[in-house]
Amino acid sequence: MGGNNTVAPVIIKRKKVVIAGGHHGGAWKVAYADFVTAMMAFFLLMWLLNATTEKQRKGIADYFTPTIAVARVSGGGDGALGGDSVFAENALPRVGTGSTSLRPLAENRDKGTASPGEAQEKAAEEEQFEIVEETLLGRGGEAMLSDRLRKHVITRVTDEGLVIELFETADTPLFAGDGRPTETLRDLAAVLAEAARMVTNPIAVEGHTAAYPVVLASDPAWDVSAMRAGTFRDLLVENGFADRRVQRMTSHADREPARENPMDIRNNRLEIVFLRQL
Repeated sequence: MGGNNTVAPVIIKRKKVVIAGGHHGGAWKVAYADFVTAMMAFFLLMWLLNATTEKQRKGIADYFTPTIAVARVSGGGDGALGGDSVFAENALPRVGTGSTSLRPLAENRDKGTASPGEAQEKAAEEEQFEIVEETLLGRGGEAMLSDRLRKHVITRVTDEGLVIELFETADTPLFAGDGRPTETLRDLAAVLAEAARMVTNPIAVEGHTAAYPVVLASDPAWDVSAMRAGTFRDLLVENGFADRRVQRMTSHADREPARENPMDIRNNRLEIVFLRQL
């Protein structure tokens, strides 16, 4: 059977239509945001550890310490498992401190764990130190030290106690060339012995010297500073100071200069420390 070859073939073209919709996956954005947040928290923690003191860090830790128990009935645990804080009054002795704020040890009193009574005693001691300073220097009236002697004295209160520094000047030494005390030092010792009667604190006598030239075969600074400390102790005792109140004598040589120039005459000095009793 013959066909008509003049009819064009029919071509069917199928077109696939893709309808775009929704996002192409955004889970990575959430993960990245979590990562950035974690890094910010980490760097904030590192900054806090570096920029705060131990006391401030304890305060921050206490702020985040839960104070309300999760359950009233214990699950059998004790200590931290039972909801106790490591800073609790009954937990401190078990974590190595050996004392608490209600029962402090002597070595912990300077760490802020002293009882109210001890705090009052410490304040009274500070007041006694101020009275000694004012009496010596005449800040509140007549001074025990004359103008001639006052220029050799500096006082300051430190963690160790009341420090009274006696130093030489270019025109007035405290020791003669042969090591004997000058009249100025004898007068200073008499005044300090009298001022020491105002308190009962033990004292420490510390000797300091200026540096000696390096051309010397041996450095006499240690022996000289020790000799000067001992000489001043003897002067105090001669003026009625109780020898038993001298708790220690220390030779510092030229290791702790008062001036930047180690050979400065100002570095020749004695430090008498009224030691704290609390």
